[in-house]
Amino acid sequence: MKSYNHLFGQITSFDNLLLAARKAQKGKRFKAGCARFNFNLEGQLLKLQRELLAGSYRHGRYRDFFINDPKRRLISAASYRNRVVHHALCNVIEPLFDRSFIHDSYACRTGKGTHAAVDRYTHYARKYRYVLKCDIRKYFPSVDQQILLAMIVKKIRCQPTMALITEIVSSRRDHGCGFHFSGDNLFTPLERQRGLPIGNLTSQFFANLYLDGFDHWVKEELRLPYLRYVDDWVVFANDKVLLGETLVQMKEYLAGLRLRLHANKCRVYRVDEGVRFLGYRIFPDHRLLDKGNVLRARRRFKKLCCRYRDREISFAAVHQSIQSWVGHASHADTYRLRGRLLGEVRLQRGPGL
Repeated sequence: MKSYNHLFGQITSFDNLLLAARKAQKGKRFKAGCARFNFNLEGQLLKLQRELLAGSYRHGRYRDFFINDPKRRLISAASYRNRVVHHALCNVIEPLFDRSFIHDSYACRTGKGTHAAVDRYTHYARKYRYVLKCDIRKYFPSVDQQILLAMIVKKIRCQPTMALITEIVSSRRDHGCGFHFSGDNLFTPLERQRGLPIGNLTSQFFANLYLDGFDHWVKEELRLPYLRYVDDWVVFANDKVLLGETLVQMKEYLAGLRLRLHANKCRVYRVDEGVRFLGYRIFPDHRLLDKGNVLRARRRFKKLCCRYRDREISFAAVHQSIQSWVGHASHADTYRLRGRLLGEVRLQRGPGL
């Protein structure tokens, strides 16, 4: 494996920090934190650069909140200043790792994404009779920080860069009781530092990296058609028994990463049943939008209409939100569904103040 040194100068260069700030502000230009930072952008970046070079940079606290779309998740939002550092780091190190990722890893990568993943699923579903669908239980809170850092240090030999990565990785830890694995004592899950905050740019990248060895093992050792999106993946074959044996092997491999599969979400299906994957129900010859997505879209459209009526948002904001859903829905056979849901949208302004 090729390793890299002397990366910290690239990470902390003013040009890279400026690029990171430009990326971090996308969609957040009018947020208070972004506006405060940009009010004295040059001064803020130079101060950040001095802290990084002196080794005095410390990651700040997170703002925690829950979302329920589609299930309840804890989101940990870093401050804008810390997000700039996340972008500056990923600008330099992500390309070094991305080139070694398998082709069929689709999350948070340039040219990939959910729609490319479901297209690839359809490709495999037309060639094989069965699919094994798997999901890791509490993936982000379960990532073992010691194992993750050991993976990174194999490729990143630059000590200041590793110190920055360690600072970011250890900035948030899951303090709940984890799972026990072979060789653990009663207190091992409490002693090991684990967890990646959902919401960090770096967390998305580290989540891909943590399962990169697993990806190569499935592709190169098991030699099975496979694709993954974060902690959801599918494996195809014409032999149902083979996929059952593969599931057992996967459980054993993932135990070495201190991960556990979700017992109720891992099973073998016939591809012609139509399997739910990444927001769609996918058949070999067609694709439907998941029912949960339709219900959430209908609720969101009603809320948008109410907010537009109360003059809380503009028509442009309503249009952008609806078009985003239309773009997602158009990757399935939803012509009539889109017409029906959009026909329910009634935009009417209420009386002004």
